[in-house]
Amino acid sequence: MKIFVTGASGFVGGAATRDLIAHGHTVRAMSRRDSSDRRIREMGAEPVRCDLESLSADHIGDADLVLHCAAFVEAWGPREAWYKANVEGTRRLLAAARGAGIKRFIHIGTEAAIVSGQDIFEADESYPLAPNSPYPYCATKAQAEQLVRAAGTEEFCTIVLRPRFIWGPGDTTLLPAIETMNASGGWAWVDHGRALTSSTHIDNLVHAISLALSAGKSGEAYFVLDDGARTIKDMITGMAASKGIVLPARSIPRPVADRLGACCEWTWRTFNLKGTPPLTRHAAMVMSRNCVLVDDRARKELGYAPVIDAAQGMKDLALKQP
Repeated sequence: MKIFVTGASGFVGGAATRDLIAHGHTVRAMSRRDSSDRRIREMGAEPVRCDLESLSADHIGDADLVLHCAAFVEAWGPREAWYKANVEGTRRLLAAARGAGIKRFIHIGTEAAIVSGQDIFEADESYPLAPNSPYPYCATKAQAEQLVRAAGTEEFCTIVLRPRFIWGPGDTTLLPAIETMNASGGWAWVDHGRALTSSTHIDNLVHAISLALSAGKSGEAYFVLDDGARTIKDMITGMAASKGIVLPARSIPRPVADRLGACCEWTWRTFNLKGTPPLTRHAAMVMSRNCVLVDDRARKELGYAPVIDAAQGMKDLALKQP
């Protein structure tokens, strides 16, 4: 199969690209710069110089399927950055895919699409989206998912995969952030890290992507999860340990974290400060809210089951660190 991938130089897109090539597929991947060109070629894929603002049907070419992994996932930035990349970028990619005659479109979504700051327990895909979430990342991922699912037809099959708390070897977001905060002396738990969370090991997400190449119902979303739920503290402590990091025990209450995140954001925007605030509203929320999900639909309609459990994943993570 010929597959066009966005976000191939990132954590999810890179892992998916390597797996697709290993299974005999031909991959062409969106690339915005020389460094991305090199990474994409090293994986065995062909870089195509474009971005989500300029992408057209010509860039997609004669591909059979589009895998959309690119998104603006930064912790901080101009408010319009999330909308421009996550919503307008997805809208443009859908139009280009239809123009190129693509038959199947797989969108890497997220549980954030249902999040407005509430605790979530045992939610499945019937749980309502949150396009008006106060958190720009959550709101724009919900809006992007709405576009993808609305575009689905029998002739143009659109599938949304929703991982939660993606982790594993090659992580370019969460584990580096933990390292940075710890090195700066700024690490603190919220409510002692007691919040429960579902999670998604990168190998399990890549497996779900391979299943979605041919399975799933058009216009549907699927949670893709590890077995069971764990506390935020258990997950992050295990990840940090893979780098030899022992995180301090200090903790702040949830209401204090929420207020501090809001205060930091106000200060950074009001005074146009450089860099990322030490705490954002979104980070405070993620660290303190329960988010336990159900993946029965993926198991039934995609034939999904985890290929690695969390305990083994944590053991492997330490072995695979550079």
